Amino acid sequence: MDASLWSSTLLSAFQSVWDPIARFIPAFLAALVILIIGLIVAAALRALLERVISALRIDSALRKMGAEAFMERAGMRLNSGKFIGGLVYWFFIVIIALAASDILGLWGLSTFLNEVLLYFPSVIAAVLIMLAALIIANFLRQLVKGSVMSARLHAPKFLGTLTYWSIVIFGFLAALLQLGVATQLINTIVTGFIAMLALAGGIAFGLGGKDYAAHIVERFRQHTEDH
Repeated sequence: MDASLWSSTLLSAFQSVWDPIARFIPAFLAALVILIIGLIVAAALRALLERVISALRIDSALRKMGAEAFMERAGMRLNSGKFIGGLVYWFFIVIIALAASDILGLWGLSTFLNEVLLYFPSVIAAVLIMLAALIIANFLRQLVKGSVMSARLHAPKFLGTLTYWSIVIFGFLAALLQLGVATQLINTIVTGFIAMLALAGGIAFGLGGKDYAAHIVERFRQHTEDH
């Protein structure tokens, strides 16, 4: 009787330990297969995208926009194919990891990976903002430089470069806002900068254009009184 009781107790304990393991092993194997296949597919997609973007010569177009100089100042090398390929690669990896964590029932990890997945659109939007800023900055730099030279004014190159970097910096700050990085600090900086420009413009007009402003007011007064 005692032996039967002991054997029954041991069997019950063994089953209580083995049942979760027996349920976990198929889920683990399924998650492992999904991860392996996902890694292969993600690597293939990255290689394909790098070749396609290299064939489209996007880097050459970005160099003409001045993107390479901006990247070099940031200590990075211009390689749009590698960047986009890497972005797609990690996006796909996060999706595969999310699927695997759901299969294994790791709900805390699934929640974290889902938040990471939702962050990717912000990264893409930030990249597009910076690209648009570089295009507009390069166009306005040439426009300002050409306009200043046509008007035979001084420092056309300096004014063009100032215009370029002003737009690039604003684009960079907008990209950081899109990413949610130091939002309050950036809003304060942008507000302060705009206030500084408005104050500087008001002081400049007040000191340098007061005579012309008085002339305009006088002509308006005369026109009003005559009619």
